[in-house]
Amino acid sequence: MHRAIELAARSMGHNRPNPKVGAILVYNNRIIGEGYHQQYGEPHAEVHAITSVAAADRKWIPLSTLYVTLEPCFHYGKTPPCVQLILEQKIQRVVIACKDPFPKVAGRSIALLREKGVVVKVGVLEQAAAWVMRRFLTTVRQQRPYIALKWAESQDGKIGKIDKQVPISNTLTRYWTHQWRSDEAANLVGTNTAALDNPQLNNRLILGAQPLRLVFDRHLRLSKHLNLFDQTLSTWVFTQRKDTPTSTPKLRYVTVPMETDWLMWILDYLHQERIQSLLVEGGAQTLQQFIDAQCWDEVRLWKGSTILTEGVAAPTLKHHQLRSATAVSDNQLQIYQPID
Repeated sequence: MHRAIELAARSMGHNRPNPKVGAILVYNNRIIGEGYHQQYGEPHAEVHAITSVAAADRKWIPLSTLYVTLEPCFHYGKTPPCVQLILEQKIQRVVIACKDPFPKVAGRSIALLREKGVVVKVGVLEQAAAWVMRRFLTTVRQQRPYIALKWAESQDGKIGKIDKQVPISNTLTRYWTHQWRSDEAANLVGTNTAALDNPQLNNRLILGAQPLRLVFDRHLRLSKHLNLFDQTLSTWVFTQRKDTPTSTPKLRYVTVPMETDWLMWILDYLHQERIQSLLVEGGAQTLQQFIDAQCWDEVRLWKGSTILTEGVAAPTLKHHQLRSATAVSDNQLQIYQPID
């Protein structure tokens, strides 16, 4: 199952909004086939694992054990149900890390396999597999995108200056940030960050997918000369103005109703649009909104070595625990998770 989880992590975002799933076929303690879900609309991990088996080993498929990180699909979607393929191949033992919470599956494949005489074991390395599939699982269970908050803060807890850009993290951290932009379906910034930093919010340093760019601009005061409006990537602008410019294929204006909860309405809109995960890159006010609403799943905090003395205070976390801390030269990457 460790190997299946390693494979699942390879998808690089090209399979979203589907989950990252890996699968291996083992006969007599030897892996004879393996695969992962590589591209949305294309074969799932189980299909790749079975079709990868060499001709000389295909006779062993019915006698093999299939290890898969998520319960095989039960329904027809872009591809046929994998549970039927398992039955067609007469595989007699299946080991599953996580039960699929998606309503069209939700244990039905497990029940069918057992009904047909297949030995099924569920829950092997469940937490490790769930971490790789956390975006999909959050979307299904909480009906909103998986939300990662990211910022860099100085040694004295400042996120930047009010009126100018100041470097806090080192240049190595840029590669991590661009990887995260590739990993998540969408990246978001607030009005002040867009105006002051003029970010591109794209992935320029890592081979991988490009994100959807999102920006809060309640009153449509951002200059149209900013990088976010260059129409090189799909960009959505959330506003409360009704007199918005005409949307284009690359630039969408979304009017949020005045009487609604701004943040929750936007998260619901993203969920309806099948945006599975969200990286929030600032600024402090926008990040604090998510924290105060208890709408976050992960914080990626770069602790820099600089001291700013004065400036904008970093967001204040609540009900959190440290998951990991990694030194990157003179900076430290701290990953936090909420405490339930």
